[in-house]
Amino acid sequence: MATSILDLSSERTLEAGAEAEDARLTEALRAGSERAYEELLTRFQQPVYTLALRLLNDQSEACDVVQEVFLKVFRNISSFRGQSSLKTWIYRITVNEAHNTRRWFFRHRRREVELDTNPEEVRNWKEIIPDRNRSPFDVAFDSEQHVMIEAALERINPIFREAVVLRDITDQSYEEIAEILGVSLGTVKSRILRGREALREELLSSLKSRPALRLVPKTAE
Repeated sequence: MATSILDLSSERTLEAGAEAEDARLTEALRAGSERAYEELLTRFQQPVYTLALRLLNDQSEACDVVQEVFLKVFRNISSFRGQSSLKTWIYRITVNEAHNTRRWFFRHRRREVELDTNPEEVRNWKEIIPDRNRSPFDVAFDSEQHVMIEAALERINPIFREAVVLRDITDQSYEEIAEILGVSLGTVKSRILRGREALREELLSSLKSRPALRLVPKTAE
């Protein structure tokens, strides 16, 4: 029991420290501090890019999303009231921008492909491009398995994919995901469960077509 109390106290101390750090950075950003903008980019640029890349599977689109995200952060920092963590707020903007990019693609990119004189040369936006920055997700599986999982993620419903990515790849808590997506905790859990099941079915289908490949993690939890 004593250990549990100590652990809980430690968690609360860390949370309080993170809140204080967010408040300090937010105030500095509102004051127009260049150093604060540099700190913001140092802390969040790579995580935002990684999240956008996982949601869109396109490096160019992910880079565009990163630019839009930080433009919106810079423009709207004065309206941030600290009701969620700074990270949660930024991730919410990232998910929304990824949604906007997908909608733009379906409305416009298909027309561009249809007008192209040689469609075979048009790069498929669903092409899997591995992230060169190795994450825990990358370390856990070898490269062939990683590509297969990325492809399976791309085939599941985007609503379920974003929940699975936020939970299993970017390691957000259920509560954080609920704030990022603007849905209830129950909805988050449902989407993650359904997303994992859909991912499992896609992987099983891939394994059946490639009997020589075994989906075995390099490390066990």
